[in-house]
Amino acid sequence: MKWSEISIHTTNEAIEPISNILHEAGASGVVIEDPFELSKERVDRFGEIYQLNPDDYPDEGVIIKAYIPINSFLGETVEEIKDAINNLILFNIDIGKNSVTISEVNEEEWATAWKKYYNPVKISERFTIVPTWEDYTPVSSDELIIELDPGMAFGTGTHPTTVMCVQALERTVKKGDECIDVGTGTGVLSIAAAMLGSSKVTALDLDEVAVHSAILNIKLNKVNDVVSVAQNNLLDGISEQVDIVVANILAEVILRFTDDVAKVVKPGGYFIASGIIGQKKQQVKEAIEQVDFTIQETLVMEDWVAFIARKN
Repeated sequence: MKWSEISIHTTNEAIEPISNILHEAGASGVVIEDPFELSKERVDRFGEIYQLNPDDYPDEGVIIKAYIPINSFLGETVEEIKDAINNLILFNIDIGKNSVTISEVNEEEWATAWKKYYNPVKISERFTIVPTWEDYTPVSSDELIIELDPGMAFGTGTHPTTVMCVQALERTVKKGDECIDVGTGTGVLSIAAAMLGSSKVTALDLDEVAVHSAILNIKLNKVNDVVSVAQNNLLDGISEQVDIVVANILAEVILRFTDDVAKVVKPGGYFIASGIIGQKKQQVKEAIEQVDFTIQETLVMEDWVAFIARKN
């Protein structure tokens, strides 16, 4: 299949309304090239920050890109997008240059273009995430390397919520511990738990694509003798007790199954909960404490929060 890349040079003020216009036109997502990212200060926690290329960004304003399949209605769709953007002026929204360009992209190129932005990243004291297509030499003898191919599943292992989970696992996993990874995605947390010495890890996800991706990554990292993957809704039907449950999912979902976590985690065991936006911090904290856990540590990265909670 061939795709049409629609590129719109506009302003920061127009990002949200134009993104919404593109979504309504059939784009499943947008790319925003904002020169502010070049000067944005990032915390250098582990000594490696990927350098952005200024040539990929406009001198002023922002560029919003979206991809729409090429079909017989493409011309009409593009005109509707242009009209909708022009109408934003009626709502006193500054649309800036408002230059719209169209180019053709092959599906194979589109599917792999993102890989140039995904490089080895050291995410904790011991772990480095390395994409499967990159060559990487460890810089220390105790460094743990997780090779990852995200495929079509969520996560490259470098999102703040994942990073905090890995750091939490480093602080809690003891040799021989049994763990459950709820919402495993690419399997990165299960792989980390196995590499830290867990004797048994169960990786669960409701998404069939994520399950397939996790199986591949777990085999790639040679921990399939420790980690098993299953398609499952949260902890439904799970009765065995384990030392650690880790869940990197939305706050709303965490609130739904804290009772199940309390049944599954052994006394003295841990619940690592991440994926929590700052506004939901207190609500999730109270829910975890209500099921007989004590919050031992709160991790914060950017706008995200993670809890390390121990069962009383």
